[in-house]
Amino acid sequence: MSTRVVVIGAGFGGLGVAHALRQAGVADVTVLERADEVGGVWRDNTYPGAACDVPSPLYSWSWATNPTWGRRYSAQPEILDYIRRTAEADGLRPLVRTGTEVTGLAHDGRAWQVTTNDGVLEADVVVPATGQLSNPVVPAIPGRDTFAGPAFHSAQWRHDVDLTGRRVAVVGTGASAIQLVPAIVDRVGSMTVFQRSAPYVVPKPDRAYTDGHHRVFERHPGVPAGERRLTYWITERFNGALEGTSPITRPLMGAIRAAWRLQLRRQVPDPALRERLVPDYELGCKRLLFSNDWYPALARDHVELVTERIEAVEPGGVRTGDGRLHEADVLIWGTGFAATAFLGGVDVTGPDGSSLHEVCADGARAHLGMTVPGFPNLFVVYGPNTNLGGSSIIGMLEAQAGWIAQVVRRIDDGEVAQVAVRRRAWEAYDAEMQARLGSSIWAGCDSWYRDGRRITTNWPGLVAEYRQRTAAVDWSELEDVSPRPATRRR
Repeated sequence: MSTRVVVIGAGFGGLGVAHALRQAGVADVTVLERADEVGGVWRDNTYPGAACDVPSPLYSWSWATNPTWGRRYSAQPEILDYIRRTAEADGLRPLVRTGTEVTGLAHDGRAWQVTTNDGVLEADVVVPATGQLSNPVVPAIPGRDTFAGPAFHSAQWRHDVDLTGRRVAVVGTGASAIQLVPAIVDRVGSMTVFQRSAPYVVPKPDRAYTDGHHRVFERHPGVPAGERRLTYWITERFNGALEGTSPITRPLMGAIRAAWRLQLRRQVPDPALRERLVPDYELGCKRLLFSNDWYPALARDHVELVTERIEAVEPGGVRTGDGRLHEADVLIWGTGFAATAFLGGVDVTGPDGSSLHEVCADGARAHLGMTVPGFPNLFVVYGPNTNLGGSSIIGMLEAQAGWIAQVVRRIDDGEVAQVAVRRRAWEAYDAEMQARLGSSIWAGCDSWYRDGRRITTNWPGLVAEYRQRTAAVDWSELEDVSPRPATRRR
């Protein structure tokens, strides 16, 4: 009897796990996807200007290189097309059941009962791969639901709403907003952008790949592979600088700061506006953003940047703390995601009746970002402390997929049946993470990396270190918690 594996989510993480499991010889794999197609965040985020801020040669699976990228930093449609094409070519698409949303996971002592909108499935192993950026957040502002016109989150873009000549209010100045604002600024009649804190925005070294590039990439695979390695090396230097342990931390951060300051001065001629666009926190404490057209968009005559605190939303617009009503026809929330609410609305109950949400009530934590004691054969992809301040998350996801595949292969061989991390290993790992994160640059401000008490999203080191720590399973950190001795499967 094969080990029954259920993967939740068909984005980069979930499909990557399915690929690794099949490579390891695990046959019974089902991927549950709540939407009607694969793609994860690149399926959901279709707002104008949506693109990746990591070069595509690195922001792609190592086992599925693509010599035909149209740009160095690919846009959403091309990334989604890459995911879909790769899922088909690799034989992963038939494993996916779309339109199936998981609402609960409960272990009955023998197996996981997976509750969905389409019934209950039974699984020996469950791998949630729902990600950190899958559930949009709209702040609980008084009157939020009273706005008379169309109102929507950037991740739920209303393509049926014509913005031509309209008065548009955009709340937020994060990674999505700096892409969508320049993309729609020439279409709207006027725009009001509400900023809570200014981001650091540096030049984006983007370029289109020509036919000549594509011919070279196809004939000489070493060229795009070299670009991937170079990008990885550069981003690893940035990761080290964020941790604060690299000897080049000071000169590298100084160079980035100089690039930001030069771009701001060149692109925003109004000194009063420039002053409002200067962040009040240390560079790197919040996500560094890349754009060549954010500052010019804000400097347009029909665009107003508002830094007053929002007091309420009213039918006719947004009212700020100074008493002013900023009239608007359309309201767009560029307010990010519930990044620290791991597994979102999925209730997870262990064999002893314990709730995963209660176990992590004082801050999400998981050994290697993947596993928690008391919850056997449950392995989370892109879990606590696996996000990056720099570099490509794909490298982290592939490392997790490889580690999970090793564990499931051993279960499939009948050497173990139900595997959980030992509590002492879980506690020691979390203590290490928080100690290292406490001295990192992220400890100096409030951001979506924190849940209000601790940094729960980010990994404190290099991608290379995480890969090394997950390359081979340390079985001394795990234990077989089966209710009876494991027997070899026939």
